[in-house]
Amino acid sequence: MNQDKAEKFTNMILDRTIFPRSSINTTASDPEGKFLVLNVCIDMPPKVTSDGNWANHDQAAMPMQSTLPLLELQILTIFAITQCFHLVLKRLGVPYFVSQIMAGLVLGPSLKFSKTWTGFKNILFPYGTEDVISVISLIGYAFFLFLTTVKMDFTMITRTGRKAWTIAFCSFLIPMFFGLLVCYRFQEFWKLEMGNFEAKNLPVIVIGQSGCYFAVIASLLSDLEILNSELGRLALSTAMVMDSFNSIVTGIGTAFISSIKTDSHDNGDGKGTLKAFLNVFYYLCFMVVTPLVLRPILKWFVKKTPEGRPMKKVYMYIVFIIALAVGMLGLLTKQSVLGGICIVGLIVPEGPPLGTEMIKQLELFCSWFLFPIFVTSCAMKIDLSVYVKSDYIYVWLGIIVAVHLFKMLVTIGICWYCNMPMADGLCLALMLSCKGVVDFCNNVFLHDSMLLSSEALFVLSINVLVIGTLARIGVKYLYDPSRKYAGYQKRNILSLKPNSELKIVSCILKPSHIIPIKNVLDICSPTSSNPLVIHILHLLELVGRSSPVFISHRLQERVGSSSHTFSEAVIVTFDLFEHDNAGTASVSTYTAISPVRFMHDDICYLALDKLASIIILPFHLRWSEDGSVESADETTRSLNTKVLERAPCSVAILVNRGHSSPFNHNENSKQIAMIFLGGSDDREALCLAKRTIKEDTYHLVVYHLVSTIKNDEFTSWDVMLDDELLKGVKGVYGSVDNVTYEKVEVENTSDTTEFISDIAIQHDFIIVGRRNGIKSPQTQALASWTEYPELGVLGDLLASPDTNTKASILVVQQQVMPKAS
Repeated sequence: MNQDKAEKFTNMILDRTIFPRSSINTTASDPEGKFLVLNVCIDMPPKVTSDGNWANHDQAAMPMQSTLPLLELQILTIFAITQCFHLVLKRLGVPYFVSQIMAGLVLGPSLKFSKTWTGFKNILFPYGTEDVISVISLIGYAFFLFLTTVKMDFTMITRTGRKAWTIAFCSFLIPMFFGLLVCYRFQEFWKLEMGNFEAKNLPVIVIGQSGCYFAVIASLLSDLEILNSELGRLALSTAMVMDSFNSIVTGIGTAFISSIKTDSHDNGDGKGTLKAFLNVFYYLCFMVVTPLVLRPILKWFVKKTPEGRPMKKVYMYIVFIIALAVGMLGLLTKQSVLGGICIVGLIVPEGPPLGTEMIKQLELFCSWFLFPIFVTSCAMKIDLSVYVKSDYIYVWLGIIVAVHLFKMLVTIGICWYCNMPMADGLCLALMLSCKGVVDFCNNVFLHDSMLLSSEALFVLSINVLVIGTLARIGVKYLYDPSRKYAGYQKRNILSLKPNSELKIVSCILKPSHIIPIKNVLDICSPTSSNPLVIHILHLLELVGRSSPVFISHRLQERVGSSSHTFSEAVIVTFDLFEHDNAGTASVSTYTAISPVRFMHDDICYLALDKLASIIILPFHLRWSEDGSVESADETTRSLNTKVLERAPCSVAILVNRGHSSPFNHNENSKQIAMIFLGGSDDREALCLAKRTIKEDTYHLVVYHLVSTIKNDEFTSWDVMLDDELLKGVKGVYGSVDNVTYEKVEVENTSDTTEFISDIAIQHDFIIVGRRNGIKSPQTQALASWTEYPELGVLGDLLASPDTNTKASILVVQQQVMPKAS
């Protein structure tokens, strides 16, 4: 009895929804018998807002009969279920779009837990509402693709090497060629096994599995934090070439096939074929003329915007209107609206000011709000409970596995021929085989266009989930970009031969870092017998682009199609430094544009490539003239920590205490101190400090702090190495006028703190070792009070606002060698 009452109540509620059961007045099938077409009626104009629960139910509109309350409840339900799935799946390394699809499967017809759950879904999502949500959120998907193409640097195709071109064409064309050959060669067999409809649309599946989408690969690399790794850059270049070629081929095929279908009932005089070729011609003209007409207009917008200023709103509105208009114009060439919008996205100059400003305006609302709703609404159209014949599954899975296997073998083979490691070739093959949200949405579009049956959509959707997840997990566990930084060859100052050049990588993130870095290079005292080879890396955050950019200004490289001049102040400053030290210093300047969390890869890769002995990084705090902390940049601190962990050479962090110049005294007396306690980091710091004495205007004082308490942390070998290195400043091999050695005995931490406070105001520049992980009686009690572990105990003490000093501090860590297994 209770169950009957529940069913009556559910039926009563269903009749009070926006699409009551009585509105479904006609059912029909398509000619192939694969689709059920429902004609649903709705009252126009619809009731937007509800009259409330206390209104007259016979005359007033209930909440479920009002479009706005219903839409709000649907969106709230979609996001709640999506976040519940993501809370669990993200811990397993599963991408976010999988949670969106799972929410759609739960809310769609696939899962039928109970009649109560089914009734709830029918009330909240009555017939046809997934299409209503799709139409509303489709603008989110359209502008997601638009922003993806805006971020693409299309000129990267012209700079892509032969390796990427070869991999892109071979891994796309060869599997597609053999897949289509099998489809058409055995078409009669497939018709007998699967029927005419499924056999006719097998090539659609082959083409979809052969290609890949740039947006999917860029998202994969970004999530795995390998976007600007060596393999990541190769994957991005390859994906861009493959996606571009796939889009052109698909556009030509769509223009041709749609015309043939339209004129399929012609009298055989060939007019249908002629019209198809004409549509292909119109499509190619559309592809060529659109950039030629619109590109100058968009460049004019950029030219009218002063450098460093945001783009005017009116210019962005014009670009939005142009994108929608070109999308509608594409319909004339038998293309979708999305194709035209993507073409405009490619034309928009990437990066600031236009590309960056458009992304800021659109990304939150379109990419993070509307787009997830669209994905979930697409997933609601999938019915996992649909009956699929086993023969169909075997054929579809066989084609999918064969195409992907062929694609991976071709990619691995080309990588092996190019002398790439087999593991890297396998990772690249997994990247190019990865499926994502764009593949899933395209499959749903094909189903809506009646090119894929519900059974095929079911199989392909599971394929996207499985391959997208497995590829991501496989790459994550197989590829570790930091392994190449593990230096088995010694690259530090201590290991340099006498009178050899010192190779330095110096990093600049802000204009305030330029002068302090230049002063440190001055202290290194380049001479003809001990020259400096300096690589200045200007790091900029990647905004408005998907692809990271690395520019060598010595080679006069350009950044895509942008006319923006990068790193001008950096280039001028260090060109003057090279001119002032002609014959003793060589300077190369670079600009790296990448996401903040990936910048350490650019630094470490440059140091590895240039065989650098030391990397100099700026500290994240900035001091004012009165000695107080003016600002702190936690992203810089995170960057420094990552470089300290992965660097292929020694690392130094420069702490500039509030002056553009580190020198407070007159030009004839520049006081430099080196505090030596012992250990590998202190030996490296002492080797760097000894370079300063090659310049007569610098006076170096080496303070050797010796504990009166025996230290078990140091081995006899460490003590011998320390003593041997200190002989050079003790005067054992001959006295040096501008070097002073002082041995200072300290009993405990308080003695060390008092001594540091005394000498901090006497010197202009102080060099210390980080001494990471070394405990000693002189500093043991200070370890628990360390605020900045990246500076070590002494560096943290000198950088503390409580220490009265105007001196700049350089904290040195010697290259961390991998432990023997």
